[in-house]
Amino acid sequence: MTIKARVTVTLKNGVLDPQGKAIEGALGTLGFGGVNSVRQGKVFDVEIDGSDKDKAEAELKAMCEKLLANTVIENYSVAIV
Repeated sequence: MTIKARVTVTLKNGVLDPQGKAIEGALGTLGFGGVNSVRQGKVFDVEIDGSDKDKAEAELKAMCEKLLANTVIENYSVAIV
């Protein structure tokens, strides 16, 4: 059996997001008014062998802590799908 999960990584509040700011400006230039803020992030779709969802979630959190997220400036969430 395979467990599928989605890991979402976003910048913490208060951390400057120049890429999000650039996207916000580009959206305005393209005529999309009323956009007040854009924050960019990363999404990882991960498949793990096994059937134990709790173990998979623990492994995914360890992956985030060690590689997928810079926990100094980023938050992450793990969802089993």
